[in-house]
Amino acid sequence: MEMKRIDRSQKVRVGFHEAKWDEAIIYELSKPGERGILVPKADKKVVDAVGNGVSMLPKGLRRKQAVNLPELSQNHVLRHYMRLSQETLGADVNIEIGQGTCTMKYSPKINEQLARGIFDLHPEQDPSTAQGIMEIFHETDKYMQEISGMSRFTFQPGGGSQGLFTMGSIVKAYMNSKGETRDEFITTIYSHPSDAAAPALKGYKIIYLQPDPKTGVPDLEAFKAVCTERTAGFIQANPEDTGLYNSNIAKFVKYAHKMGALCCYDQANGNAVLGVARAKEAGFDMCHFNLHKTFSTPHGCGGPACGATGVRAGLEEFLPAPLIDFDGKKYFFNYKFENKKFGVHKVRAYYGVAPVVLKTYCWIRSLGPNGLYQVTKTAVLNNNYMFKKMLEIPGISAFYITDDNQRVEQCRYTMEKIYKDTGVSTTDIQRRMMDFGMHYWTSHHPFFLPEPITLEPTESPSKEDIDEYVNTLKYVFKECYDNPEYVKSAPHSSTTHQVDESVMDDPKKWATSWKVYLRKYK
Repeated sequence: MEMKRIDRSQKVRVGFHEAKWDEAIIYELSKPGERGILVPKADKKVVDAVGNGVSMLPKGLRRKQAVNLPELSQNHVLRHYMRLSQETLGADVNIEIGQGTCTMKYSPKINEQLARGIFDLHPEQDPSTAQGIMEIFHETDKYMQEISGMSRFTFQPGGGSQGLFTMGSIVKAYMNSKGETRDEFITTIYSHPSDAAAPALKGYKIIYLQPDPKTGVPDLEAFKAVCTERTAGFIQANPEDTGLYNSNIAKFVKYAHKMGALCCYDQANGNAVLGVARAKEAGFDMCHFNLHKTFSTPHGCGGPACGATGVRAGLEEFLPAPLIDFDGKKYFFNYKFENKKFGVHKVRAYYGVAPVVLKTYCWIRSLGPNGLYQVTKTAVLNNNYMFKKMLEIPGISAFYITDDNQRVEQCRYTMEKIYKDTGVSTTDIQRRMMDFGMHYWTSHHPFFLPEPITLEPTESPSKEDIDEYVNTLKYVFKECYDNPEYVKSAPHSSTTHQVDESVMDDPKKWATSWKVYLRKYK
């Protein structure tokens, strides 16, 4: 008898309930004297040779009292972290579509296993003992060069925002080397907020380009009006966080160069361009990729991460030292430019997160050039299928819809009509989707589009996954009309609950660590 397959994509997981533990923080679970392991005392011969482990330290480096660490048995530690792991949502346990510009995708587990093999590496060990991972860094640099057209990359930045900061620092160093005192930076309101924050941190005044009311992308003439001799740099995400691609970008870059500015490409949304478009052909002077997004390393809930930053020929000397080079026999840290008068010194300790770069290397090698191109084609196909299905939901729409204005790898929708009809906001929907084990992302703040929804399916989900996610949204949006208060009071089946966020505006009420908490509240 043939078994009938159940089409899960047409079902909504109304019976979902996330595991929920009344779990204290680990310091509160601590019991004085409890141990997970008893470390044996050193043998007398060892003590005679190196001392008791403390006596060899200079007096000024010795602790006056024992470090305050939680004291638990191995069983208690295991239970604690297993319970916490059950209270999370992520790509391994749910359909990971609703994280918007965070670009969450499947990360091959074999790459995770490979990365565990280098956990014992230390950044200060002699380079002669780390030739393998240094070769990985060097080869990944070459792959990034090929993918982007840039001349050299650094993996020092600890994430996308720090990669953007590195580009802003390079612009500053370059202008200083020319003796120029330009003080303005241009970006667009639909680029990632860090595209403005990074150069602002370098002291630049930020000029925002507004979108064309019809197309949603910045207008070239508006750009020319603000790009002057005071402009040090132009930085844009393309496609922007709306999912729209500025097809005239090369003209923007050409004009900026005419005015003497440098151009920076935020390629955090790289799913749309692998094997299709490169920063070099658009004329950009530098770019960055989020390895924890486009190159599936994975995201890691804010870390570990890497904002790989590359520059065109002629700007290599401004990259932060060291770079990894090969002399034909060995790989070595090149500090050639470290003491230069102009340039960027370290933006982060050591030289990047080795496991992240290793996983990137493995991902690229396993896919090859044709595979990278297929990633983009599938991501764009998934997004356009989802776009069509989303716009079939009553009350959901998108701005800037024209015949030739295609979303690429993501889209920022709006539920403004539903909000006006029911009073249910996009942040209410965000909490309600947790009751189905799904993420849902609104937008960066401030909301330039009313009641926004930003979704990016990437290449990972199947058609069935997208259907299930959209059907769940459809179910929740119907709830907005049938029982709006139930949606507003969500979540009901999640570990997360509604909190009073008023304290977020009062630093006196923040406790960012256990030490701070004890100091303030004990």
